[in-house]
Amino acid sequence: MNRDKVIFAFFIVLALTLNFGFFVGDIDNPEHHDGFELFLAIVVSLICTVLKFGDRSHLGALMLATSLVADLQLFVSAGIWAYGAHINGTEMTPDVMSSVVSFAGGALLANVTSVVLLIVETVTIRR
Repeated sequence: MNRDKVIFAFFIVLALTLNFGFFVGDIDNPEHHDGFELFLAIVVSLICTVLKFGDRSHLGALMLATSLVADLQLFVSAGIWAYGAHINGTEMTPDVMSSVVSFAGGALLANVTSVVLLIVETVTIRR
């Protein structure tokens, strides 16, 4: 068993599950979406991005692209949350929360694509 591949796959799946955990719930209800879980999703997504650097294959480039898209979506989601909840000085409104969750949903789709590409890579490896 290759320890590097296990760590790589672990973080990719962890990014997906954290993102999914944040995404699940009523789209406009702030009580269903934890800010700390969004923070963890961002941190793990950044770790995944760093781990994907260095793979010079075409599939590796696609995986890096999906990771960069997920990072961007999660950063925008966190920025909207920060603007809507803290800078604006009001409580989180359903409109702002639905925007936050929508961007996190885009990141979720990018993470699903990354996991599918990981599975494709695993299946195509010949021993």
